[in-house]
Amino acid sequence: MFRITTLARQFGLSRSTLLYYDRIGLLSPSVRSGADYRLYSPADRDRLETICAYRRAGLTIEDIRALLAMEGDDTSEVLQKRLKTLGEEICDLQAKQRLLAGMLRITAAGGPGAGVDKETWIAMLRAAGMDDNAMRRWHTEFERRAPEAHHRFLVSLGITEAEAMLIRRLSAGTDKKKRT
Repeated sequence: MFRITTLARQFGLSRSTLLYYDRIGLLSPSVRSGADYRLYSPADRDRLETICAYRRAGLTIEDIRALLAMEGDDTSEVLQKRLKTLGEEICDLQAKQRLLAGMLRITAAGGPGAGVDKETWIAMLRAAGMDDNAMRRWHTEFERRAPEAHHRFLVSLGITEAEAMLIRRLSAGTDKKKRT
C-alpha cells in the first residue's frame, strides 16, 4: 500500500493533486488506515499511471473520466476526438508560425513600406488563417506590448491618423465601436 505523499512523488505530482482526484472521484484510495491516512493499492497506482499518461496526451479530466469508465470498451472515439483537436491546434499554430515568419521578412526588409497597404496586409493575415477575432487579439497584443510601434505600423499601411487612433483605442479596450 502507498501513502498519498509517496504515491504523489512517484509521479511527480503534488499531494493536493491526488486530493483533488479523490474529491472529484477520479482516483480514490482503496482504504484508510486506523489513523485515517489514505492508502493506495497497486491497482490504484496503475490507475494513476493511466491518468498521468492521458494527461500527458492532453486529455481533459472529463475525457479521462469517460475513458476510465469504459474499462475494456472501445475507447477509440474519445482518443480520436483528442487527436482531431490536437491536429486543429497544430494547424492553427502552423498558420501563426507562417504569419510570424512573414512579419519577420517584412520587418527585415525595413517594414511594410509602400508595397504593402491595409488591404494587402489583411489579405496576408487571412491567408495565414486569422479570422476577425484573431486579428483583434493581434492588435490588442501589439498595442499592449508596443503602443507607439503599433501606431507607426498602422500608419505605414496607409491608414489615416484618425483610423489608426480608432484601431488603437479599440485595441486598448477604450472604444467599443467595431474596428476594421
